[in-house]
Amino acid sequence: MIKKLSLVSLFTLLPASFYFAQTTVFAYLKDADGKPIERAEVDLKGNDNDVTADKIGYFQFVDLQPGHYQILIAKPNYETKVMEFDVTSDEKRKDLGSITLYPTLTNADQGLTIIDSDNSDEGGNNQSSTVGLLQSSQDVFSRIAAFDLGFYWFRPRGIDGRSVESMLNGVSMVESDNGNVDFGNWGGLNEITRYPEISANHAPSEYAFGGNSSVIYKNTKASDYRKGSQLTYSLTNRNYTNRLSYRYSSGMSSKGWAFTGMIARRWAQEGIQDGTFYDAYSGYLGIEKKFNDNHSMTFNAIGSKYNRSTSSPNTQEVYDFRGIHYNSYWGWQDGEKRSERVRRGFQPLLQLQDFWKINKKSQLWTSVSYQFGKDYSSRLDWYRANNPSPTYYRNLPSYWLNYKNPAPAQAENIGITTDWWTNDDQSHTQINWDNLYNANRNGDLYMPQFGGRRAAYYLVDDVKDDKTFNVSTHYTYNFNDTSRFILNVSYQNYKSEQYREVNDLLGADFALNMDAFASNTDAGSVWGKYNIQESDASVAKREGDKIGYDYIFRRQEVKVNPAVKFSTGKFDIFVSGLFGYTNNSREGLFQHYLYPSSYGKGEQKNFWNVGVKGQITYRINGRNFLVYNGAYFSQSPFLNDIYFNARVSGVVTPNIKNVVIDANDLSYVIATPIVKVRLTGYLVNTQNETSVQRYFAQGVKLTTLSENGDQTPVQDGAFITQVLAGANKRNMGVELGAQVKITPTLTASGLLSLGQYTYTNNPTVYFASDAVGTFRELDGNGNLVSRSYTNMGEATLKNYKQGGTPQEAYNIGLRYSSPKYWWVGANWNYFGHSYLDPSPVTRTERFYSNPNTPGVPYDNVTDEELARVLTPTKLPSSFFLNANAGKSWMFGKYYVLVSASVNNILNNKNYITGGFEQTRNVNYNDYANDYDSGNMVFAPKYWYSQGRSYFVNLQFRF
Repeated sequence: MIKKLSLVSLFTLLPASFYFAQTTVFAYLKDADGKPIERAEVDLKGNDNDVTADKIGYFQFVDLQPGHYQILIAKPNYETKVMEFDVTSDEKRKDLGSITLYPTLTNADQGLTIIDSDNSDEGGNNQSSTVGLLQSSQDVFSRIAAFDLGFYWFRPRGIDGRSVESMLNGVSMVESDNGNVDFGNWGGLNEITRYPEISANHAPSEYAFGGNSSVIYKNTKASDYRKGSQLTYSLTNRNYTNRLSYRYSSGMSSKGWAFTGMIARRWAQEGIQDGTFYDAYSGYLGIEKKFNDNHSMTFNAIGSKYNRSTSSPNTQEVYDFRGIHYNSYWGWQDGEKRSERVRRGFQPLLQLQDFWKINKKSQLWTSVSYQFGKDYSSRLDWYRANNPSPTYYRNLPSYWLNYKNPAPAQAENIGITTDWWTNDDQSHTQINWDNLYNANRNGDLYMPQFGGRRAAYYLVDDVKDDKTFNVSTHYTYNFNDTSRFILNVSYQNYKSEQYREVNDLLGADFALNMDAFASNTDAGSVWGKYNIQESDASVAKREGDKIGYDYIFRRQEVKVNPAVKFSTGKFDIFVSGLFGYTNNSREGLFQHYLYPSSYGKGEQKNFWNVGVKGQITYRINGRNFLVYNGAYFSQSPFLNDIYFNARVSGVVTPNIKNVVIDANDLSYVIATPIVKVRLTGYLVNTQNETSVQRYFAQGVKLTTLSENGDQTPVQDGAFITQVLAGANKRNMGVELGAQVKITPTLTASGLLSLGQYTYTNNPTVYFASDAVGTFRELDGNGNLVSRSYTNMGEATLKNYKQGGTPQEAYNIGLRYSSPKYWWVGANWNYFGHSYLDPSPVTRTERFYSNPNTPGVPYDNVTDEELARVLTPTKLPSSFFLNANAGKSWMFGKYYVLVSASVNNILNNKNYITGGFEQTRNVNYNDYANDYDSGNMVFAPKYWYSQGRSYFVNLQFRF
């Protein structure tokens, strides 16, 4: 009887199992030595059936229906691994084979985490190797470059960060005005924003077309985080000194709800740079509702309220006096350090995301987000008063030393200023706030028509009031196990009001909304107004009032990104396309006295973008691959590039075009349990780049024409907006990343990066001047035309080195990972061939032409002489030693991790991370005299590395 019932039950259940086509998926976890890894957590994304590997490393998921799945495997002291697989209707059991986990190579919570989907079991499972290569977040080279070299401002391939595509929950976080990503908007939420998927460099991505410097994609689904609590405390001596965070995740409930919340604070009374402070609060709330196995929705709220100060670049003269931690932006006030350069703000992000598995072959993710809030950046301003900066050139010994026959008072200033800087007289080597308040109490500043004293000095905020709306969709369709269609569509609406407002009047009653350098042609008390739309009585601005400039940027952008991935024979192919459109505009709310175009809605600029990216992987065998990545596409210029002098003018950059990028690389990849290698050669050509700078230029010798066509000189020295338009660049080189397991517990790794990053043409330089406003010039046909800029001619930059990153880098590292869950590692890094970007205007014909004899150079100017004084600024090479160690414990369900790292153990203080050539003297005579003086007043300004630094991390999970 029992046997009959068993048979009836068996034959009753078999049709049901067949009808629902449910599959059991299983695998074994092993370490590099082939030993089982127990108690690793395996998370099946989009499903609440998470499992833990048993004592032999075995895990399984049962009753999976046909579809595409992703699992995340996590184990303390091991690299986190992400894998993808497909379940088909004809499979009853799917064997993923033996999955190898490798010991972690990096410290916890100090950057991007490692995601490695290497398929080390050659031919041992049904997973396509495309997953291992295309879904890897960081290969050997990229991992070392990010963790070990990134701390020293190394940029792989020398590519500008404005070409990165950083996405959060399906939405691009790139700012439309400047192309940057403000990671401070979610800073401190390390445990929430970890585990991104990265398509490095110009490789295609499933989530966006991207640019030329990686696609970084992160989803923050509440159910993706480990159930329970996590408390973390970090101690460091970097920009902040303390970090405390707490995260709680509920896991997915039986009713289909999941909640994750996190709060974090980072703070420092004073950071590693003198006079800097840091205070930031961050929060995250994620709510997920699972309606059924095919449909879920998430809500995410992310924000960080920050208040932090910045540090100054300085000339070498200043660093020689006061050391690399000197910062000119602070001074003493009432016994406390006060900084003039403080950035604060709060720009929260609200997102709603829908995940829908349409059927067994297709799925659709839809995201809607809204970000709003203000960002404030403060600085000192002054009206008809001396520059209050302690590093103003007249406050330094070099200025007075350059007098050939100094008068007694001038000679005396040599000793006075030298004494200030040698003995660190902080009433002169730092901002003297008392002097600023005293200057504002001067009775001569009283203006009866405004009923108070105007400010000689006052603090202002440059404000960005952003409102950004995004909607995007991500659709995938699996034709079969080896081919997939992908479609990404996105729309962004960006609106940003940008203005200056009075922050602190420093004891005065008001500040004037007027240009102190304007000519008083009517001998009145009000002239040179920044907004001629307002009455004379309204130019007196109190704290909180707008002053200087006020305008609105608008940008609408649509992107369509179809892609297809498929495998055929030994080839895996990924092709991605781009069709895009941007509409850009500026609306002025102030009418500047010199710029008619400053007020109202200006010219709209529209750009169409097209492009293609491709990746071809050839599987030589299961462990050796050839990978080619190619891209050819255009990118719209950003708003600040289009409207180059946006604060006071609506004029569009002349002949501005889409940036065009042509990028290719070829890699040989070895992926075995013992050896991992990537050797790559690359060539990246960039065309039509635009860059904008603003500074005070001395000796610029600008001229304009009168209405009668007569040449009229302009004042010698003015604030200048400089545009470098149509720059072409070439970045080429070789990359090598390698990792070798010497023993199961000892791993060696290394990196080599040899590049050559140069300009390949002579772009055009344009100037706009606050002292001119409108230039009258003759066009090519001899007609008198009026423009808000002047053409300075071509800058002979061809073959000059690009600045901003070392063009040569090496790394060697060792790491020991004990089976007892502790590790220790160290690495050596070397950087060389680093340059400052050349100043464009000093490389134009106007620089060496004598204005008294137009077209004729100054006396003694030859090609050799110009090459001498305009030698590229090459920065010194440096090397560093770093070390890290850690230990983790499991006490039942409790997990404790302690980790620590020390960068720059030898305290190398000679490494310059960046800087710029000052362009104060823009004619040959003044420049050469300063250059040859031996006490160069307007020498380049630098930022130095911060010296030895440490990071200690304590994490407790329960």
